[in-house]
Amino acid sequence: MNRSLPSSVSSQDSHPLVLVVDDEPRIIRFVRINLEMEGFRVIEASNGVEAVAMVREKMPDIALLDVMMPEMDGFETLRTIREVSSVPVIMLTVRSSEEDKVRGLDLGADDYITKPFSPRELVSRVRAVLRRFQAVLPTEGSVLTIDEHLAIDYNTAEVIVSGERVKLRPTEFRLLRHLVENAGWTVPHATLLSKVWGYEYKDEVSYLRLYVNYLRKKIEPDPANPRYILTERGMGYRFVDFRSP
Repeated sequence: MNRSLPSSVSSQDSHPLVLVVDDEPRIIRFVRINLEMEGFRVIEASNGVEAVAMVREKMPDIALLDVMMPEMDGFETLRTIREVSSVPVIMLTVRSSEEDKVRGLDLGADDYITKPFSPRELVSRVRAVLRRFQAVLPTEGSVLTIDEHLAIDYNTAEVIVSGERVKLRPTEFRLLRHLVENAGWTVPHATLLSKVWGYEYKDEVSYLRLYVNYLRKKIEPDPANPRYILTERGMGYRFVDFRSP
């Protein structure tokens, strides 16, 4: 699915529209008050069905989606949203297990916030996700050829693998771009997290590990024995120096 920028973000609206989805009114009030204090506009939904309708009708810049909702839970809601929209989604959950995070990210979530969370963390995460989606891509029309197997189309944020085009998520593309720009050098975990996700994520090594795996599955001939994205244990990741003679 083409995860292009939501229309209101691409129009450079100075007050992003946030959809908050939770079946607990007190959580919605807490989130609304703190986001509105920081200049965001907020709309609400109390269940998954309402959330999908709001995404279709209001086209928010970002959605905050509770996992634990009756009937249609956050995972099912996210799955349905991803069928109709590319809106960035942050999952809100009381569960912090790796399994739950992986499930949400696999379904297309862009971040996770574990309850209870502070107003500062909430606003910081929302801004960080929006920054990632507002990032300007490199020069339009440029295609970088790595070798006979792999090329990167910077205009469409796709990779070309053995002649087949493969769409990347925005975060996957940003990660790949940063690795390629530093080809031949080991980029530390904290640097990649800060550059790709934002400074607020510099300790979220599990995010980095997960997205490196996503990329390897899409670009590597054999993801278990990577040719391009190499692991430097305890340090970071290195993209093979394809520019060497």
